[in-house]
Amino acid sequence: MATEVILPRLGQGMESGTIVRWLKSEGEPVEKGEPLFELDTDKVSQDVEAETSGVLLKIAVAEGEVPVGQTVAFIGDQGEDVPEVAASAPPTEASNRLLQAEADSRTEPVPPPEGAAGSAGNGRVKASPLARRLARERGIDLRAVRGSGPEGRIVAEDVERAEAGGPAPAGNRLLQAPVATGEVERVPLTNIRKTIARRLTEAWQIPVFQLQTSADMTRVNALVARLRERDPDLRVTVTDVLTKVCAQALMRHREVNAEFTEEAILLHPSANVGLAVAAPQGLVVPVIRSAERLSLTEIAAVRADLVGRAREAKLRAEDIEGGTFTISNLGMYAVESFTAVLNPPQAAIVAVGATEDRVVPLGGEAAVRPMVTLTATFDHRTVDGAPAAAFLQTLKESLEDPGLAL
Repeated sequence: MATEVILPRLGQGMESGTIVRWLKSEGEPVEKGEPLFELDTDKVSQDVEAETSGVLLKIAVAEGEVPVGQTVAFIGDQGEDVPEVAASAPPTEASNRLLQAEADSRTEPVPPPEGAAGSAGNGRVKASPLARRLARERGIDLRAVRGSGPEGRIVAEDVERAEAGGPAPAGNRLLQAPVATGEVERVPLTNIRKTIARRLTEAWQIPVFQLQTSADMTRVNALVARLRERDPDLRVTVTDVLTKVCAQALMRHREVNAEFTEEAILLHPSANVGLAVAAPQGLVVPVIRSAERLSLTEIAAVRADLVGRAREAKLRAEDIEGGTFTISNLGMYAVESFTAVLNPPQAAIVAVGATEDRVVPLGGEAAVRPMVTLTATFDHRTVDGAPAAAFLQTLKESLEDPGLAL
């Protein structure tokens, strides 16, 4: 009997997802664990893997939004009967064009240009889900893009580079008409962008206050330099040190490691520190769990993995859930200081500016020191001014003498 492929629930609160494209065609063999289709949710975009082996007998939902638990396809033995499923919403004109273009490309294959990305062995170009989405939205033929990822895999940056270098090949049937000079370009909202808009709007309704301090980063910079020299393959960063000292400060000031509910204030037992990452698909906040228990090198390894997968649109739902505090670091953009928007339901977020040389008083004399400005935003329903100030003071002291926290 044919096995139903249902839309999975990839995280808490997920009620539906958007099927972006199928990575297999009807009649193709499928192995258990092989990517089957690309799914876009309000939090992440990822490939959904097949839970059984066989032949993809029928695709019941070609694309579009689908509720969790709905049957989207059937896998079974070749020639096996497929049961009827409830009719889904009629395809849009855009869907028909996309499906027709894919059908045309299967019947009239175009060989990839010399130097372009290789295939995965089954005729499918190896590309990340985000790269596929960007290529589709911008009319880029992935077969003409040179991949810079592992084994020639195409990543989002490759698509953006291809777009900047010139128009897509003429054989691309998904190529849209060029935008006329002065014409307004309409960029449809993705599920992730809708979620960002909704959550930031919610954040502005919370009564918050900000506190700011500056810290001398002399010892942190020396520590990072020593660790990089000792282990060049594992690149420890200032963000890793910030993650560690924030986690330790949160354990000392638990009223900051909290969230507000209508019935009680919840104090979390561990510091699950989120890092705001500017990924191509939008702002995401992957979480380093129990950061207070990890060493700097362990934090660096986890951070590198999470940030890398964030920029490849490969984060899983569990990677961005459960955060209790957030760090937003714009120092690499030479931003001196800024105010970050709270990340509900968390009670606090710290905004980190650039480390820059400043003249400061030291021992009764003027001295030049590498200084960083920290601006923390707090939920006033959860945290009062004095406890918040004590937390920020601990953070400053730990950065100026990282041995206190490490």
